[in-house]
Amino acid sequence: MKLAVMAILAAATAAPCSNPTDGGGWVSLFDGETLKGWRQVNGTATFLVDNGTILGTTKKGSPNSFLCTKRLYGDFELEFDVKLDARLNSGVQIRSESYKEYRDSRVHGYQVEIAANGSAGYIYDEARRGWLSKNRENKGQFKPDDWNHYRIVCRGDSLRSWVNGTLCADVTDGMTNKGFIGLQVHSFGDGPPAWVRWRNLRIREVSAD
Repeated sequence: MKLAVMAILAAATAAPCSNPTDGGGWVSLFDGETLKGWRQVNGTATFLVDNGTILGTTKKGSPNSFLCTKRLYGDFELEFDVKLDARLNSGVQIRSESYKEYRDSRVHGYQVEIAANGSAGYIYDEARRGWLSKNRENKGQFKPDDWNHYRIVCRGDSLRSWVNGTLCADVTDGMTNKGFIGLQVHSFGDGPPAWVRWRNLRIREVSAD
C-alpha cells in the first residue's frame, strides 16, 4: 500500500503546471476566475471564487476543511494576501499530506497560522505534533479587517514565514520534505458563518541549498 501511495505522490509531482509564470520563476496558483488546480479535502466548508478572490466560508458542524493544490511542492517560496473574519482562525498548509492510512485521510502536516489573536505566522503541525513555534516577540503583526501579506520559504529542513514583512517563525524540522499547499477553513461553532479570503497566490520552486 505504501508503494502505491508513493507512486501517486510521484505522479502528482511530475504533473505539468499549466498556470502562467511572470518570467521570474513565479507561478500563479489561482487564476482569479476558477479553482482549477485545486481540490477540497476533509470537511464541508464552502470554497468558491468571489470578486477575484478565493472565499472560504464555514459550515456548522463541519470539521476543518482544506482546499489543496493537486500538485506537490518541496522547496519553494510562497506568497499570498489574506483577509480574515476576526471570529475565525485559519491557516495555510505546506508540505502536507492526506492518505487513507493516516486517520482516514485526515489532512496533516505543517501549517502557517492565519489569525488575529497574535499567533499569525507561527508554525503548527496539523493533526500531528501541535505547535512547532510560538515566538511572542513577533506577536501582533496581523492587521484585523485588512489584507495581510504572507511570505513562506521552505528549503531543506528550514521553514520560515513572514507576515507583513516581519519574520514570525524560523523552524528547523525535517519530518516532511514534500506535500501539497492547502487553504484552511477551521471548524466553527454557533453564530453566522465566518469567512476567510485569499488573493495573489503565487509560488516559485527553489534549490534546497
